[in-house]
Amino acid sequence: MRERDPLSALSLVLRSVDAVRNTRALFVLLATFASAGLLLAMAETSLAKDNAWWGPLQAGAALFVAFYGGNTAGILVMDDARGRVVREIGDALRVSLLTAHRLLLVLAMLLVGYALAAGVLLGLLWLCRTSVSGTVVGPLLFGLIEPIGVIVVGLALLSLVAVVVPLAAPGVWSGAGVLRLVADLAGLVRSKLLTVALLMAAVSALTAGMGALLTFAVMAGGRVMAQAGVTVVGVDVPAQQLMGGLFGYGLRSLGAAGAPLGTTAHASAALVGGGVVFALALVLPSLVYLRGTCAVYLAMTEEAPWA
Repeated sequence: MRERDPLSALSLVLRSVDAVRNTRALFVLLATFASAGLLLAMAETSLAKDNAWWGPLQAGAALFVAFYGGNTAGILVMDDARGRVVREIGDALRVSLLTAHRLLLVLAMLLVGYALAAGVLLGLLWLCRTSVSGTVVGPLLFGLIEPIGVIVVGLALLSLVAVVVPLAAPGVWSGAGVLRLVADLAGLVRSKLLTVALLMAAVSALTAGMGALLTFAVMAGGRVMAQAGVTVVGVDVPAQQLMGGLFGYGLRSLGAAGAPLGTTAHASAALVGGGVVFALALVLPSLVYLRGTCAVYLAMTEEAPWA
């Protein structure tokens, strides 16, 4: 992997806001969230009714939809990040079904490596504990291991959070094989950990900024529409219920919170419309994050658009 200009990599990350224009990925992510959420709600209802068969099946179906639907959206985002024509949703779904399992294999192999390293460290600490009583071997060994262990554990956790977890999926979406992707991620941890960590911090900040802007827009627009609905349209719906729908609340959750509820058709319509806005507000930052992780992966490998 060649060294990349960090400013060029940061520029590619900042262009991740363009992900909101990827309508195919947006549609797939919306459908994935909606389907997985519906299946989870069905599973919760089945388990509440002591249905020992349907509950676990529906929960498993929700995980299946979330995993392969998320990978399908990621493939579409990777096409956009590479500057290519975004493929059809059906083609992306087919590729996801054929290749998404690589992500699990990559994570399993890397986690085994982390577990082996942890085992070595625990073994050294055990030697410190079992040293002969009355000698200085144990304290000396512990004094040597402690600073090394702090650094190793800290870097291992940083690499797990900044490299392995966010970049494994973009590697799969780019078409990399399991062994190649493991080698690429290990190379990034070995030689570019701080650069990748800073770029991922920029991705997180960009995603948080997008979420903050959308939250402001939803709250400001929701307040205006709630008041307009009560005063202009004349619907008998509490303003709190109108606002609750914008943040994903339903009649059951609002009732459990003790909020005043309206039971008219307008009240139900307000919750449904608010749920659509909530889904959009949730999906858009997710798209920006996915595009950002793809940008970091591309910037740190030979597949960068400027290569």
